[in-house]
Amino acid sequence: MTDPDPRADGANPPQADTTEPEFSLQSVYLKDCSFEAPRGPRVEGQWSPAVNLDLNTAAEAISPELREVVLTVSITARNNDAAAFVVEVKQAGVFGMRNLNEADYRRAVGSVAPNVLFPYARAIIAQLVALGGFPQMLLPPVNFDALYARSLAEAQEQAQGQLETPPNSLNS
Repeated sequence: MTDPDPRADGANPPQADTTEPEFSLQSVYLKDCSFEAPRGPRVEGQWSPAVNLDLNTAAEAISPELREVVLTVSITARNNDAAAFVVEVKQAGVFGMRNLNEADYRRAVGSVAPNVLFPYARAIIAQLVALGGFPQMLLPPVNFDALYARSLAEAQEQAQGQLETPPNSLNS
């Protein structure tokens, strides 16, 4: 009979591989929010707002293995060319990031973390708009993977365009 693996008894658990890439959610919180409704919920005419949505993501190192990622969602609603409301939410999260190469780190900050944070920001925006006395506003889902891929393609095109531009030369 063979001896059982000593690591299987729970007294000596197997050691985790510290070289494997790791991405983990540590906490989610509301960092900042604002709501402005210059005229309150008084709307002249039919309520059919033009809505402008802006998204921005930023990351800051907290420690060598922790990053705070902040997703800023700004919405401006105009009805009949008059400002109805402006709402801005900064939804943040602390993420553990270890052993990520540069490409994986950029994808984590530009796509994965915003995908985690957006549902929280969406719920807060819906609450703020409702508390302001306006009809319910549910933001549609956002495909951060596609936005990230597009930003990479645009950056690559811009870099390629700069390489193809001949350097300035002065002819005497």
